[in-house]
Amino acid sequence: MEDKKKYVAGFLGGILCTVVIAGALFFAYVKTQPETVLSDLSHRRKLAYLENLIDQYYLEDKDEDELAEGIYTGLIYGLGDPYSAYYTAEEYERESQSTDGEYTGIGVTITKNQDNETVIIDCYEGGPAKQAGIQTGDILKKVNGEDVSGMELAEVTERIKNSPSDEVILTIQREGEKNTKEVKVSVTGVEIPSVSSEMLEENIGYIKISKFTGVTYEQYHAAFEKLKEQGAKQLIVDLRNNPGGLMTAVCDVLREILPEGLIVYTEDKYGNRVEETCDGKSPLNMPLVVLVNEGSASASEIFAGAVQDHKVGTIVGTTTYGKGIVQTVRQLSDGSAVKLTVSKYYTPNGNNIHEVGIQPDVEVELSDDVTDLSQVEQSQDNQLQKALEVVRGKTQ
Repeated sequence: MEDKKKYVAGFLGGILCTVVIAGALFFAYVKTQPETVLSDLSHRRKLAYLENLIDQYYLEDKDEDELAEGIYTGLIYGLGDPYSAYYTAEEYERESQSTDGEYTGIGVTITKNQDNETVIIDCYEGGPAKQAGIQTGDILKKVNGEDVSGMELAEVTERIKNSPSDEVILTIQREGEKNTKEVKVSVTGVEIPSVSSEMLEENIGYIKISKFTGVTYEQYHAAFEKLKEQGAKQLIVDLRNNPGGLMTAVCDVLREILPEGLIVYTEDKYGNRVEETCDGKSPLNMPLVVLVNEGSASASEIFAGAVQDHKVGTIVGTTTYGKGIVQTVRQLSDGSAVKLTVSKYYTPNGNNIHEVGIQPDVEVELSDDVTDLSQVEQSQDNQLQKALEVVRGKTQ
């Protein structure tokens, strides 16, 4: 009986020893012959293997957080969808500011010149910086007495936003002036302008929408009311190079233009349909022309498609970009976020224009000698001139 027990114990010990040796040999083999066995590894085991390689062979120190962010970014990138993305907490904060159209700051845009100096290239109308006397072209030397000459733009921005009080003291150098000057500027909530307007000849109102953000509707409404007070009898809405933005924003603007009916609808992968409609209580009662080009995308195409399908205006320009899909953003508990394509959208007549675009009613290519729409004189903008011609012909 005792011999039998010894036999069983020896047998089990032999099995255990064999398993241990086989396991060691397997992992040794994995390390020396990875190309042979990786195809048999699960995603998690492959990831663990790659981490092990980094630990053993990577020359420099690794940052665990940055490695993790890279994994998350790569996972969404693997979808092959240019409109889906992973954002770190910092990236999502910047994205949200752009989408919301509001942020905490002083209302300027800065850049670096050839001498690596921080230059103010734009002061928002009505913003704190403009009200304090800051001008486009001013060179920013110091923030609250701290030299910012060698700082990256992100660092300069942080110094301004995180001023210890609700004011910041900027030391600027103005062109043509020998001495620098200090300017005290309030740090407050700032709206990013997305709408500009002016009255053109013959009582033709002109509104340009650069992007559809959380503040676009209010800005559009104010601009339109001002044009009406000035006697506008026709309207041109310029959506050229408008990349889109919030569907809610474009629908709110369209509710001041369209008759009662459908604005746009979406359908997800399960066939669920969501409609955005207009009650028709405040339709536009003047001739309308909408300017578009190949840079007009997404929400801009919702705008143009609804106007075209309802036949309340004329689309002038070139075929739009062709983005007929919708993204949604989910923020995670650590502040990061994921943006995913979740549905297709359709114009009121049921057209999905993804990778097709909207063809204008009056097609006009921009003149070859015009390279920057933001800098061109109105008289040289042949697309705008055609829009003026069309809207005059529709005067009632």
